[in-house]
This record gives sequence, C-alpha cells and structure tokens, in this order.
Amino acid sequence: MRHSLFKLALCAALLVHGTVHGATLRVAPGESIQAAIERAATGDVIEVERGHYVENLLIAKPLTLKGIDRPTLSGGMKGDTIRVTGEDVIIEGLIVRDSGDHLGEQNAGIYLRPGAHRAIVRNCELTYNLFGLWIEKANDVLIESNVITGKRDYRSAQRGNGIQLYNTTGARIIGNHISFVRDALYVDVSHRAVFRGNRLHHSRYGTHYMNSYHNLWEDNDVYRNRGGLALMEVRNQVVRNNRAWGNSDHGIMLRTIQDSVIENNIVAGNQRGFFIYDAEYNTLRGNLVVDNIVGAHLWAGSKNNVVERNDFISNREQVRFVAARDEPWGVKEGNYWSNYLGWDRDGDGVGDIPYEANDLVDRLSWQHPLMKLLLASPAVQTLRLVGQQFPLLRAPSVVDPNPLMRPKHEHWRNWIGRHFPSRR
Repeated sequence: MRHSLFKLALCAALLVHGTVHGATLRVAPGESIQAAIERAATGDVIEVERGHYVENLLIAKPLTLKGIDRPTLSGGMKGDTIRVTGEDVIIEGLIVRDSGDHLGEQNAGIYLRPGAHRAIVRNCELTYNLFGLWIEKANDVLIESNVITGKRDYRSAQRGNGIQLYNTTGARIIGNHISFVRDALYVDVSHRAVFRGNRLHHSRYGTHYMNSYHNLWEDNDVYRNRGGLALMEVRNQVVRNNRAWGNSDHGIMLRTIQDSVIENNIVAGNQRGFFIYDAEYNTLRGNLVVDNIVGAHLWAGSKNNVVERNDFISNREQVRFVAARDEPWGVKEGNYWSNYLGWDRDGDGVGDIPYEANDLVDRLSWQHPLMKLLLASPAVQTLRLVGQQFPLLRAPSVVDPNPLMRPKHEHWRNWIGRHFPSRR
C-alpha cells in the first residue's frame, strides 16, 4: 500500500514539473496540421515535416508544435496564421507567414490570446505578417531566438509591430531579430518583463514602452530606426548595457519616467543621444554619449536625477537645456566632457573649475537658429566672453562641479561615425 502511494505521488510530481510527455504525431506535406491538433491529447508533440502548408491554425490545448527542417505555414493573407488560446503551448522551428492585414482585427503571424499563459515561441521565422506576435493578457511567455520581419512593401503606418505586449506579466523577450515593422517592440501595461539580447532596426521605434513597470532592458542593439528606445509614462525600469546608435531622432527617450536606472549604455550617432522629458528621480550612470548632434536634450522640468560617471564625447552640442535655473549633474563623482576647457592642478583627475554645458550664446542660437551662421564671428565670441564675466547675463545651464579629466570608456573612438544614412 505504501509503495502504491509512493508511485502515485511520484507520477503527480512528474506531471507537475512537465517531465511526462505525451505521444508524438507526424504531419507530412498534403496533410492537415489542424486535423492533427484536433486529434492530439494534452501534452502531445506534433512534428511537421518540411513542406508548404496553407492553414489558419487554432491551438486551444497544451501541446508542442514543432517544425522539422523548417516547414512553412502560410495564413493565406487572411486572419491570424496561428491563434493560441490554450495554456502551455510550445511553437518552435516554423516559418510562419502571410497573415491578414486588418489593423482593427490585429492580424498576426502568431496571436497569443488572453489565457495563453506560459506559451513558448522560439527559433521561428515570422515574415510578411501584419503583427509578428501579438501577446494579450498571456502571462509568463517566452519569446526566444526568432527572426521577425513585417510587410516591407507597406508604408510604416500601415504595418503592425514586430512583437506587441498588452496587459501581460512576466514575459521574457530574448535574442530576437526584428526589422521592417512599425515598432519592433511595443509594450503597453506589461510588467516584470525581461528584454535581453534583441536586435531591433529599420522601424519607427526600436522599442515603444507605455505604462509598464519593473521591466529589465539589457544588452540589446537598437539601430537605424527613427527612434531607438522610447520609455514613456513608466516607473522602475532598469536599462543597462544596450547600444542605441544611428537613429534619425533619439537614441534613448526618457519621457515621464521615475525611479529608474539607466546605466552603461552606448548612445552614438543619433540626432539626440538622450531625450529627457519630464523625468525625475532617475539615475543615469556610466553611459557613453558620443558623436550625436545633441548629446542630451533636457526639457519639461526634468530634475532631481542623479547623473554620474557618464562620458559626453564629440557631440556637436553636449547638452541642450533651457530652464529658469541650473540643473546639477555629477555632484558626487562627476562626468567627462570632451569640450571641458578647465585644468587639474592637483592631478586628482577632477577639473578645478565646474563645467557648464551651455551659455548665453547657446541659448540664443536655440531660440534663433539662423544665428548659428555667426557663431565664429568676433561679435558673438565677445558676447560669449561677456556672459562669462557678468553673471547677470549668464544663462541657466547643466553644471557639473566635478568634471572628470579622462573618459571611462577607453574604446569610444570605435563609435565615431555610426550615423543614420541621411547624415552622411
């Protein structure tokens, strides 16, 4: 009796941990994948042989759909190519293409519907779909090592997003390559997610965050989009070790964001490296901001942020800042500014006079752009000198009391010249 109870307990434990697998069903060209799905029991594996299949699939039970030698599944340019409503579904090794193009119906290559918790999509190629993956109210999903491209012949506004997350928790978006969509990643009301090791390019935004908290953005490459990483109306983000370069507008946008850490990122060759708008109580630390038109554009009451040990190198304008009073950066450890003209008499690695990011001339040139034609003239240089000597004429600025004499990033030259093609 005791032995029987032990066997029952062991079987229950194996079922809970997913180590007991069901049967394997095989689908060959000319056969129906949907018919195999309907025959399958919970936990079965459906192996799809290499071939071309035109079907719109519905998966409403826990099973694995696995491609052998990368078969192609076409949605026939209508609806969702694969729609998932069941829990614990795994989709891997397929080419999934040709969804419909109805934006109102959110047609997708793979649509994870509400309740499709713990779904896994990996090693798939999703191409010529309106949305690559739409994930709605499905928690703890894993989207890994997929290649996603959109309907490249459509105009940007008519495309869907590469991966769209809406009202989810615990998603892991790892190692995907996404391009030629509207936004590569669109994240709305989705919390405690991890975005790691993705390559996002040739889209409107590499990533578009809205109303999402406690997310990790790490080790991603975001390049040659209109905007790189856009964090808007969010809290408690960690954004570290990413590379945002060659975007035609901003590299990283921090808009209406609080209580977040942005550290050790490389922001290079963008129109604006950082665009910081209505951002408070954040930490920007250890970032390399190099060869942008504007290194950091600070606007709309962005204050009370800790900005330490960043390198601002060879930006045409290090900081664009118009406000009623100074904003202190580098209060404890300082930042490196490549255009700092001060000295270090005691050799401690910190400049002896504070760095000011802009002066009266800078402010006038932002308000009256044609004035830039006269920046090298004796009259403008005299105005700059007078502004330095008479505080009443001084413009409020970002002020760093501890400017560093050497940059932290030794290999910053490797990031010079990585501009959006129109800037060449």
